[in-house]
Amino acid sequence: MTRPRIAVSSCLLGEPVRFNGGHSRDRFLYGELDPHVDWVQVCPEMEIGLGTPRETLRLETSAEGPRLMTRTSRADLTERMRRLATERAAALDVDGYVFKSRSPSCGIHGIPLYPAKDGPPLNRRNRGVFSGLVMEAHPRLPVEDEGRLNDGPLREAFVERVFAHARLRELFDGDWLPRDLVGFHARHKMQILAHDPARYRQAGRVVAQAGTLPRAELADAYRCVFQEAMAHKATIGRQFNVLQHCLGMVTLDQARRADLAEVLDSYRAGLVPLSVPVTLLRHHARGDAAAYLRDQTFFAPFPAELRLRNHVPS
Repeated sequence: MTRPRIAVSSCLLGEPVRFNGGHSRDRFLYGELDPHVDWVQVCPEMEIGLGTPRETLRLETSAEGPRLMTRTSRADLTERMRRLATERAAALDVDGYVFKSRSPSCGIHGIPLYPAKDGPPLNRRNRGVFSGLVMEAHPRLPVEDEGRLNDGPLREAFVERVFAHARLRELFDGDWLPRDLVGFHARHKMQILAHDPARYRQAGRVVAQAGTLPRAELADAYRCVFQEAMAHKATIGRQFNVLQHCLGMVTLDQARRADLAEVLDSYRAGLVPLSVPVTLLRHHARGDAAAYLRDQTFFAPFPAELRLRNHVPS
């Protein structure tokens, strides 16, 4: 299986680069995901020369917008951080990014903005200076923070997007031909349909031009639609529709078909996790149906060892 490249705040992998000289090693990232991905570690505060231990930072209001300030010495680090973010974003070649939560440089949401003088936060609706510019430069890149990855469905959605992003990158980084894109789209049919049926059809129209568009233009067009589709939430209803479609391809006697249909209904009702109907469909498939399902990325979008489909939907 393709190994994604994921940028990550260094402290989340145990590097002692936090303001207090410590780290924030994350158990899922360091322990469970680590064997399956290649990390690109980043600590913007260290990269602009702050060292550790160091003063804490915060966002403060100004006429020019939020400023990144040291709390005690009152140094304005905004432009240094922006320059680094611009340089990093331009060179970034990864399949996802995990930022440190609640950081005025790396947070992706909920960062407090303080008044220039002492006082409580004016709001908590901001991104960090570094993370905000990276996200603006790569709007379709899968991005999360370690806090949100404690939520089972959010964790599954992020990892699924990252592995899909990596497979497409691997295709377009190679010496691909139009027929390779046709095959990629066919293998991802059920997975895309579970996310966004409209964009599946839109992507199909792009693929239909595989023999006429220049390769670079074709790749850009497909990449845009595919990544937008994968960013769309895979709902229980759309996943149920995909499972029903796959059930229709499997040859079963009437009793077994009824039993399997009941399992699908249980998934839709939130009684069993997605791993149950997926496993049963693959188990019962034979012949051509087995080969088709085996090739569909919907049934194995990421390594099974991650156990990301074992949560009951809500």
